[in-house]
Amino acid sequence: MNKKIIITIIIAGLGLWVWQIYQRSSDSQKNSLRRGRNVPVAVEVEPVKKATIREIGSYTGSLNPVSEFIMAPKISGRLEKILVNIGDVVSGGQLAAVLDDGEYRQQVVQSEAELMVAQANLQERENILQNAKREYERTQLLRKKKIASESQLDSARSELNTQQAKLKVTVAQVTQKKASLKMAKVRLSYAQIMVPENNTIGHRVVGERFVDEGAMLAPNTPIVTILDIGKLIAVIHVIERDYPKIQTGLEAVISTDAYPGRSFPGKVIRIAPLIKEKSREARVEVEILNEQILLKPGMFARVRIQFDEHENVIVVPASALIKRNGDQGVFLADLQEKKAKFIPITTGIVNGSHVEVLSPPITGMVVTLGHHLLEDGAMIILPGSKPDAAKSNKGKKSGSGRDKRPAGKKK
Repeated sequence: MNKKIIITIIIAGLGLWVWQIYQRSSDSQKNSLRRGRNVPVAVEVEPVKKATIREIGSYTGSLNPVSEFIMAPKISGRLEKILVNIGDVVSGGQLAAVLDDGEYRQQVVQSEAELMVAQANLQERENILQNAKREYERTQLLRKKKIASESQLDSARSELNTQQAKLKVTVAQVTQKKASLKMAKVRLSYAQIMVPENNTIGHRVVGERFVDEGAMLAPNTPIVTILDIGKLIAVIHVIERDYPKIQTGLEAVISTDAYPGRSFPGKVIRIAPLIKEKSREARVEVEILNEQILLKPGMFARVRIQFDEHENVIVVPASALIKRNGDQGVFLADLQEKKAKFIPITTGIVNGSHVEVLSPPITGMVVTLGHHLLEDGAMIILPGSKPDAAKSNKGKKSGSGRDKRPAGKKK
């Protein structure tokens, strides 16, 4: 029991000692803060202005061609010739590559021969049908004169029907052979690989080449990539906060590292109707005219989109904004009294350099540097001036110097 009482007394004593140290430290800090408020703070100021301010969103993305596709054969075969290479400008209908077409030419010849046989059979069936028709008409006439029997007339009618049916089969065979010949010719045309036609006038170039002449190709084996770079698409991703501001038709300005100091105009043409759950961003596409073909797909792009513009409004430098006790505002500098007064403000458009002040209407000078040391009503030292205390001290020193001059010199 005695040990517990002693330990309790020691702990209580330590707690009292720590509390006394804390109180002294707190009092010391309060005293230093009180003294600090009376010390003038050197600041920089800038005037409140009326100007035009623009709300601009800045984004990064990549440039993509307006269209891109891979040219590949629809049939298998040996690549006999490739007539385009990387960087070549191509147009719709241009021959790009040729496959060995000997086998497909032979298939066309065979289909043509089969069609000729089918057409000859058709001619033969037409002649046989004409004979069967004449025989039926003759037998019908003889039956009316009671020379031919009813069975002979039935036999002639049956033969006529049979030949008509065979003629239909032969006509179908001819149609089939024509279709086979057409398919053989189409397959033969696939050996000539052409650049597809399109409805737009662009600048189509060969982007990549994947094979060389002599290679054995299977169907859909890539040969070259064709890019349309007359227009480019800058793909950017917009965060949820800016998504409602994006509208189709908004003007944009695009810049790249390849051409420093130069910008290219663009326009928002497509906005994704959803925001990705993982990134919380939406895809936005900006179309750029590339008439001089300076921009290339894959380039890194910086995109600036103007959302809004307010003219003749009160603006302050963005560096003047500061928070005090949870309120956002600025310190107005009283140049006569050399004091700073904190004014809470409601902001509008905020860009990289300036902030629109919606309320209250303010004029004068605002503190842009040193305000983190200020409190409401604090003394300030403006650029190019000296504190009054320094002047008074200087005067005292100079006066005391005059009093200390020797009496002999004074006479």
